[in-house]
Amino acid sequence: MPTLPHNSKVKIVECPRDAMQGILDFIPTSQKISYINTLLKVGFHTLDCGSFVSPKMIPQMRDTEQVLESIDLTDTSTLLSVIVANNRGAADAVKHDQIKYLGFPFSISETFQKRNTNKTILESFDTVKYILDACGSNNKQMVVYISMGFGNPYGDDWNSAIVTDWIGKLVDLGVNQFSLSDTVGVSDEESIEAVFGNLKTHFKSLDVGAHFHTTQEAWRTKIDSAYKYGCRKFDGAIRGFGGCPMAKDELVGNMPTECLLEFFGNENLEIDLNEFQKSVLLADQLFTAYL
Repeated sequence: MPTLPHNSKVKIVECPRDAMQGILDFIPTSQKISYINTLLKVGFHTLDCGSFVSPKMIPQMRDTEQVLESIDLTDTSTLLSVIVANNRGAADAVKHDQIKYLGFPFSISETFQKRNTNKTILESFDTVKYILDACGSNNKQMVVYISMGFGNPYGDDWNSAIVTDWIGKLVDLGVNQFSLSDTVGVSDEESIEAVFGNLKTHFKSLDVGAHFHTTQEAWRTKIDSAYKYGCRKFDGAIRGFGGCPMAKDELVGNMPTECLLEFFGNENLEIDLNEFQKSVLLADQLFTAYL
């Protein structure tokens, strides 16, 4: 268990959206609301709770608006995040006062960007400009997810310098919050340290988190490598449920939130362990019924 520097705290972004989005059988809206309401009591920094994307592409998330209107935010400090993939999704999302963050998947793999958002990387760059403006006009913040941030299965060029270069271009637009996404779980100690090491050298003040997908054997190395190079915000999903259905046929699960708790210890995370355990039990009931 690491000892954090003075006045430093690890933030967890819990991702029920990522856990749910690949499930084919539609999870009833009432069950989503109950689960998210339970998660809101745990003490996570942020909940990635839904998405404003085409229901043809991600049918599981077609009820995000209803979920947002029904969850209970009266006694929680947890902030809400949603994913958007285009201008229309951003325009819809910013109408909701409950939302703090709009996340946009910006892939440095041309193949995956077309597959995920039906746009090229350059076209997606223009989308970032639109979302930034929409956030600025509506008291929201933008988080750019650097999809395929540690490599890709398509043969597209990848190295840590490409990651740094694209982040630099996005910073020039005004983006200051990022999450490096290990979309298909290919990251290892070497690639993580190369990417975060470069960013630490070139962009000391950026808010950069890690969205790891992982196997059971690799989770500790991934957390440890990112933490050593300054990462203090980690995405997780209870039990590691989910993965990216747009990436490839075989999903690589999310970083289990329990692993983050084991690695850092609750003195560094400050979550309510009783409410967390309730969430784990509810997740087991909810997801195993549909997997």
